[in-house]
Amino acid sequence: MSTENMPSLGEFNLLDDQTRECPFPYLKAIREQSPVYFMPELQGYYVSRYADLRYVKKHPELFSNDIYKHKPDRGPTRSVADTYRSDNGWARTSTLQRTDPPVHTKYRQLINHAFTVARIREMTGYIETVVNDLIDGFIDQGRCDFVQEFTVPLPCIVIADQLGVPRDRIWDLKRWSDAMLAPGGGFVDEAEALECGKQVVEAQHFFASIIQERQQQPQDDIITDLANARVSDTPDGQPRALTMFELLDMLDQLLTGGNETTTNALGSALMLLLKNPGSMEKLQAQPELIRNFVEEALRVETPVIHLFRVATQDTEINGVAIPKGSTILLGYASANRDEEVFDNADAFDLEREKPGAHLAFGSGPHHCPGAALARQELYSTFVILLKRLKNIRVANPQEPFSHLPHSFLRGLGKLDIAFDVAQQARYQPGKSVY
Repeated sequence: MSTENMPSLGEFNLLDDQTRECPFPYLKAIREQSPVYFMPELQGYYVSRYADLRYVKKHPELFSNDIYKHKPDRGPTRSVADTYRSDNGWARTSTLQRTDPPVHTKYRQLINHAFTVARIREMTGYIETVVNDLIDGFIDQGRCDFVQEFTVPLPCIVIADQLGVPRDRIWDLKRWSDAMLAPGGGFVDEAEALECGKQVVEAQHFFASIIQERQQQPQDDIITDLANARVSDTPDGQPRALTMFELLDMLDQLLTGGNETTTNALGSALMLLLKNPGSMEKLQAQPELIRNFVEEALRVETPVIHLFRVATQDTEINGVAIPKGSTILLGYASANRDEEVFDNADAFDLEREKPGAHLAFGSGPHHCPGAALARQELYSTFVILLKRLKNIRVANPQEPFSHLPHSFLRGLGKLDIAFDVAQQARYQPGKSVY
């Protein structure tokens, strides 16, 4: 598209339904017309290009993750939810996500061992078992809502098992996770935000009871590890236990990070196969391409559109002046379609060279700790799904592929599919993505 024929940035609004459903023309226009763009609807500077985004992430002293410290105004809906949380549960504190090194490093070290590549490799058979269990639940019907019956429960089951939460609570985990994220997503009113706050407090009391149990009766799970962890950050250097405020915030981050983005990535990956005729059959004929497909799906349909930073001082990005206190929006979905990094960047290419260069999991100190787990869940899903099912198709030929309303997450609300059975028997090849 020539510059003359390109829509002006003022014609877009990321919060409008049409743009939200397909933000990529807007993001492309930003990259080409104003790569560091002050986006009026989000009141922040949108960093759209790959190199600029990497620059921001390498300089936490200029662009802080700790937005609550440097920019305490959280907006009315988030304030309503947080006020209820503070009055009736445990107030928000910053641990994993909303901190910078060395504080971030202190907390990150407590969970790194649970998500190493070696650990995820050992989990391959377990993840394949969960995938087969879920497929068994709908294979005889010849159709399902792939979101409700697969993409939501798979990561919820896996994170529940790793945390040490009974599987019969996975739909509570999903409900609580949604409530934790919704007030910051831009599409709830104050009454809905208050309800979110109530659900978060419900989650807090649930997790607090488990934490107290694990302190008395340790088990082999992440909650036990955190409940009995010690950090040395006091003036006298003496190790201390984490406070309940810290523990609950870490579990908040692990819960939302462990299921929401993987759910979205799974649904989007199947959507890409359905929207690109021949791609599914190609993967079934050449399953060695599934690793590449996982990375390309994460690049093309990045589950986190953007995340936030705040400028700690007057600075600049790519020649654009950024005043102290400004909100910075790191446009992951835009950077992953940057034409200077990815040839024919808008195309879905199963044989793309180095698709893993994407930034769907971030980079640097805040690289997603669960990236290896998410990759294995995606890989095991499509290795098994494409072996056991064939002729997977949308149940409704006019399927709109509608996304849930959210300002920074991208995921389908539902995905009704029909299919034929290729292999009734469970398939458990023990294939690690690593």
